[in-house]
Amino acid sequence: MKSIKISDEFIKLGQAMKLAGLVSSGVEAKEVIQNGEVTVNGETDTRRGKKLYPGDTFSYKGEDVNVR
Repeated sequence: MKSIKISDEFIKLGQAMKLAGLVSSGVEAKEVIQNGEVTVNGETDTRRGKKLYPGDTFSYKGEDVNVR
């Protein structure tokens, strides 16, 4: 499992996907999130602005990423 380290209180899902290298742009992140291809803590979430906090996990195309 990959992990990304954040220095703020939270990171938005679209930004986290870019930081983890799972998508190349915000537009791509928006599309895959809105298409229901991303899960947050095991549940599908279609909000690009979903706030992720340390301890949260998101998944896309079989790649799990932990926020710390």
